[in-house]
Amino acid sequence: MILFVNSLTVIDFSYLCNKRGAVGESWIVDLTLHGKLNDESMVLDFGLVKKQIKGIIDECIDHRLAVPNNLNGVVSEFSDHKTLDCTFGDNHHLAMSAPHQAYCMINADEVTIASVTDFLIATILPQLPDNIEKIELSLKPEHNQSYYYHYSHGLKKHDGNCQRIIHGHRSQIGISLDGISMPRLQKEWSQKWQDIYLATAEDQIKADDLQHVSAKAGDVCFAYTSAQGYFEMAISESRCDILPSDTTVECIAEYLAGQVKAQYPEKAVKITAYEGVGKGSISHA
Repeated sequence: MILFVNSLTVIDFSYLCNKRGAVGESWIVDLTLHGKLNDESMVLDFGLVKKQIKGIIDECIDHRLAVPNNLNGVVSEFSDHKTLDCTFGDNHHLAMSAPHQAYCMINADEVTIASVTDFLIATILPQLPDNIEKIELSLKPEHNQSYYYHYSHGLKKHDGNCQRIIHGHRSQIGISLDGISMPRLQKEWSQKWQDIYLATAEDQIKADDLQHVSAKAGDVCFAYTSAQGYFEMAISESRCDILPSDTTVECIAEYLAGQVKAQYPEKAVKITAYEGVGKGSISHA
């Protein structure tokens, strides 16, 4: 017997790539269960599918930084935190210290849809009832309706997992002037912010103030303490954009509206900023 749930959840996370660095991503998860009927004449109650399986996925990878085996760098483990220090692309640098729950270690050379699918199946299946014999997962990005960008960030004021300093999203962007969509501007901003780290100005510290990792020449550094613990990072300045506000989607939309308005002061500006799939914020200027 087969049971399926489409769009069970969306995984919003970042992963490390030896070419691109920290890549913010959002993947829609479709689930198929194969098994025998239980005493309730079900493979698994839909309520449990949505609660238990979604909960496992959220716990093990959502809002985390996924790290592959073949990282061009070093991961070190301590009692209350892990650190990583790596290089990527054209000698760019990234270092991070964070509590253990901010990481997702993937036993594969690269973080891909295939390797994350294998990781999730191996994590989920042992936790399901014995009548379930096999599970299949389909991970996919949202169908593009406009230009999009991959970004990573951390929200120290957030009560939930958004406080983790490097997690991210794959987000579409809409820009209109006087009610007319502007694909050219959407493309410009999506290219400017492709694989970007969006930081908050008040979180910036000096390299000498880092406690657990080291900066390299040309890095900018950030740190904060939130409910889950102490977070810090150093990243090549060219791979970072520092905003004067928090990097919630509301603040991102407002920031973009101000930037575009400065270019076109006589135009009515509308920004539609997304945070992953199916959610976001609209700002006018």
